[in-house]
Amino acid sequence: MNDALEQEDRRGDGPDGHDRGVTVMPTRRSPKRRARAGPGPSTGTTHAEQVQLAQRMETMGRLASGLAHDFNNLLTAILGQCDILLRRLPEAEPARKGIEEIRIAGERAAGLTRQLLAYSRRQVLKPQVIDLNSSVTSMVPMLRRLIGENIDLNPTLQTDLGHVEADPSQIEQIIMNLVVNARDSMPRGGRVVVETSNADLDETFAKRHVPTRPGSYVMLAVSDTGVGMNKATLARIFEPFFTTKQLGKGTGLGLATVYGIVKQSDGYIWVYSESGMGSTFKV
Repeated sequence: MNDALEQEDRRGDGPDGHDRGVTVMPTRRSPKRRARAGPGPSTGTTHAEQVQLAQRMETMGRLASGLAHDFNNLLTAILGQCDILLRRLPEAEPARKGIEEIRIAGERAAGLTRQLLAYSRRQVLKPQVIDLNSSVTSMVPMLRRLIGENIDLNPTLQTDLGHVEADPSQIEQIIMNLVVNARDSMPRGGRVVVETSNADLDETFAKRHVPTRPGSYVMLAVSDTGVGMNKATLARIFEPFFTTKQLGKGTGLGLATVYGIVKQSDGYIWVYSESGMGSTFKV
């Protein structure tokens, strides 16, 4: 196990007396114990606080879904009219440049809409049985280019890993968003560890990590040596449009998208972090 994860494991419970938890995803090894999405992410809070957080996230999900639907209808009309105008105008027409810029902006807005739909769990998923190790391995070259030369990327993959039933493209989205989030927390460089492992969780563990169900799981973990997060930030980390980055540096939808995909895929997500101690997300 990598050093970053060992550091988390040695701590055990957080400073407030609550274990930060584990994020788990159902595997094909235990079909009768398919996990269902729990009420919300674990951020080291009490059970009552987790329930309150889950209710708030559910309300925001419904709001995001409605906004995404209405916004998507408007964008469909805008992009459609742009296409019609571009087909009618000759290549030398000066007005084409302005229309093309409108279309590019519309496509970016459509991308934000898709992220809102992911958060609100309204995407059309195409689940299939996949090897999570293969998904991670295939993404390593792209991830290394994405994070830059001042950050080390260390894949730590279990050889006899169980298979999972999930949408491959959405799994890749989860990995990319978590690695990008890790990169952004390390402006001066550091290390990102992407780990996979099997996890057999018993009744005792499940009681301590509501709403986890006992059974056999496959885990994906992304750890970093970045600036970490305080409790106030942890309580809002999966909210759409919440970001600690400077204005114009991020949309605040990256982790919200991860949260929505995990929930829609019948998984769990937990995060452990402390200010100055890095962060670990487990799915």
